[in-house]
Amino acid sequence: MAERELPTTADTEAFGAALAAELKAGDLVVLDGPLGAGKTALTRGIAAGLGVRGRVTSPTFIIARSHPAGERVDGPPVPMVHVDAYRLGAGPHPLDELDALDLDTDLEHAVVVVEWGEGLVEHLADRHLLVRLRREPESDVRTVQWEWRS
Repeated sequence: MAERELPTTADTEAFGAALAAELKAGDLVVLDGPLGAGKTALTRGIAAGLGVRGRVTSPTFIIARSHPAGERVDGPPVPMVHVDAYRLGAGPHPLDELDALDLDTDLEHAVVVVEWGEGLVEHLADRHLLVRLRREPESDVRTVQWEWRS
């Protein structure tokens, strides 16, 4: 697993934009980390790198938010679906709740980024990018680890 330190939120967003250069429609990105680790900041960076339209905020209460494709500097335009799976694991049938989101259909034409999705969404794609974010206590410094998994 590759690792990098991200001293600021701007660094986290820039790292997300750099990751976006490797992403294409059909890619699943699974973000892991505690509250405040930078999952949404990283997603903002991915969205900027993909050139999608719309403001990126945590989809905590709506579960999933679609961002249409815009102009992309380093590749073909691709939409992004941003999911917060935090509440999905709390019910008696989390896989049924996940299935209701129809993310496998979204994966046909979009990059799907899932916060809190580890252990829940990996089966949606043949491979996924796992990104683990950690925040140092008493500071804004974050550590990111990432790797593609099959």
